[in-house]
Amino acid sequence: MARESINDLTAFTEVARECSFTRAAAKMGVSQSALSHTIRQLEARLGVRLLTRTTRAVSLTTAGERLLDGIGPHIDEINAHIEALSALKDKPAGTIRISAADYAISHVLWPKLRKFLPQYPDIKVELILDNGLTDIVTERYDAGVRMGEHLAKDMISARIGPDFSLAVVGSPSYFAEHSVPAHPKDLVAHTCINFRLPSSGGLYVWEFEENGQEIRIRVDGQLVFNNTFNALEATLDGFGMSYIPLEIAKPYIEEGRLQHVLQEFSPPWDGYYLYYPSRRQSSPAFAALLDALRHRS
Repeated sequence: MARESINDLTAFTEVARECSFTRAAAKMGVSQSALSHTIRQLEARLGVRLLTRTTRAVSLTTAGERLLDGIGPHIDEINAHIEALSALKDKPAGTIRISAADYAISHVLWPKLRKFLPQYPDIKVELILDNGLTDIVTERYDAGVRMGEHLAKDMISARIGPDFSLAVVGSPSYFAEHSVPAHPKDLVAHTCINFRLPSSGGLYVWEFEENGQEIRIRVDGQLVFNNTFNALEATLDGFGMSYIPLEIAKPYIEEGRLQHVLQEFSPPWDGYYLYYPSRRQSSPAFAALLDALRHRS
């Protein structure tokens, strides 16, 4: 096969992973018709159909799956090595895609990125809000952010944030009509705002600690969110109590707009870590970002 076909293979990889000519074309900066023509030429040279196209979706054939499994990791390595050439430039450059939860983006990543980005104008950072446990390799992220207890064992990780606590909070209007809980078990009689776990689809069970023993409480209420800041807004509006990171609730507690309860039962949580596959170490841009994000106690 002609050496020029590396471009065709790259195009195929993008379409296969996006399952869409439209999204792949936008990502590559080419027209959809040109991309479709490229794939048809590749299929003609190989003599097999790689993709099944319908009016609504694009899916891989058996041959397409085998080709993607074989060349996908190598295409990624080539891109990583090309990106590493930025070390020869005056400043690192490249795009880094990170998957992280809403709280991690707002209170761990952004405070550091706010200082980092002006120093490296050639580095682009794409933050994707994800409160689940996404497979960053499959979804082609450069890195992800998780708490220490959820880290994948086959990844490299670096701590980027301190331990933190969750806080059970409610508004003054809520407590004007409901008693203040004295123990986590009292929560079953209260209206609480639930959090839907994107990965499992279940509801988060509120976790507490008493004399070294774990207490798990299933709460109930009218509202369920999968975003911390939506839960905060509903709590401020008096629709029930929520269990959210203390750093998010703290300004409202200090203003008197939220009341913090059950403090003595809320244990500290392991801080956030940036985790990534080993191939990312070859990128000067990623190395610079990692150094800026590291937690230094």
